Amino acid sequence: MARVDFTGQDYFRNPAASLERLRHQGPVVEVRFPIVGRVWVTTTQALVDRVLKDTETFTIRKADGQVAGMRWWMPPMIRTFANSMLSMDEPDHKRLRDIVDEAFRRRAVLGMEPHIQATAEQLADELFAGGSPADLVQRYARILPLSVICELLGLPLADRSKFMAWAGGLSRLTGALDFFRALPNLYAMRRYIAAHVEAVRRHGGEGLIAEIVRVEKEGGRISPEEIVSMVFLLLFGGHETTTHLISGAVHELLKKPALRDWLAEDWSRADLAVEEFLRFLTPVQFTKPRYVRRDVDLGGVIVKKGERIMAMLAAANMDPAANPHPERLDLARRPNRHVAFGTGIHFCLGHQLARIEGKCALEALLTRWPRLALAVPELEIAWRRRPGLNAIDRLPVMAGEG
Repeated sequence: MARVDFTGQDYFRNPAASLERLRHQGPVVEVRFPIVGRVWVTTTQALVDRVLKDTETFTIRKADGQVAGMRWWMPPMIRTFANSMLSMDEPDHKRLRDIVDEAFRRRAVLGMEPHIQATAEQLADELFAGGSPADLVQRYARILPLSVICELLGLPLADRSKFMAWAGGLSRLTGALDFFRALPNLYAMRRYIAAHVEAVRRHGGEGLIAEIVRVEKEGGRISPEEIVSMVFLLLFGGHETTTHLISGAVHELLKKPALRDWLAEDWSRADLAVEEFLRFLTPVQFTKPRYVRRDVDLGGVIVKKGERIMAMLAAANMDPAANPHPERLDLARRPNRHVAFGTGIHFCLGHQLARIEGKCALEALLTRWPRLALAVPELEIAWRRRPGLNAIDRLPVMAGEG
């Protein structure tokens, strides 16, 4: 069994080196993954593609409905929130995704771009309102996508501080004890979401939650518990990973001022740059575990029926067979064959929104603060020990000189 510390600082500082060593051990490697336990992980992009698209062989649930990522010790509340389309196979996945798919289509999201840009510019203006240095994660990278998803869902912006506190706790779940410590927050989240949904049922409202409730009232096949799980998924999935895309991208640009200057010379390059940040950082490092429904040969390794496998997106994005010299951050990379949003039926619903938020965030921030700089030595930057999430904990910055 391979030994890799997927939560260690050495890993996050140079994931390419760890992933190259892992790939040399085989196309799939058995590891002991935090929280999940013993599981196979893929190390190539070809196998990520196969595992995520072959939904007959690799399923998120057993025939009895048991979810592959659930452990016996997890509190029932975790199972409630896991009852979302992210943890469903077909046909339930499509039933739930179809309800919200339209709101995230390219046409709808492109219409939001001017407002997202304006919000980013306002937040960039206010970055140092509380003093300098400022934590870019909490003061900017988290607030922008959280504001956007709150407006999209129809949740009050005044409650952003609650959501930020809840999200901060959830992104620190590293073991069994953390799940039990998080229970008060989980109950508070569930109560909040359920109360808001009920208020929309009774009095109407705006945004995507109101649309979901309308579908429910018209006989759409979605249960009250599934609505709560869906809102939870959209709220936290809709901002948490983009937070770490933005903060990770800014970190890389501040480490490499020549790249920052290249980007600032021509902001039409931002789309290409965001694709490369998605590949190079891979904010979501793994997909959810899947059960293997039959013995299967994966690149010469036999994985047996009943075992579990995780598609490692980070390894796929560092696979030289997919992207030459993957260890290099090349903001002009073409083509860029990354799978940061996954693939197959669970391809990220919010991929267009994340791309636009990333682009707007970088342009607004570096236009307002062209000499932005790290306020601490590089070695003091630390990552959260949350397995599967590339998340800088704090990113202290200052306005810089000139």
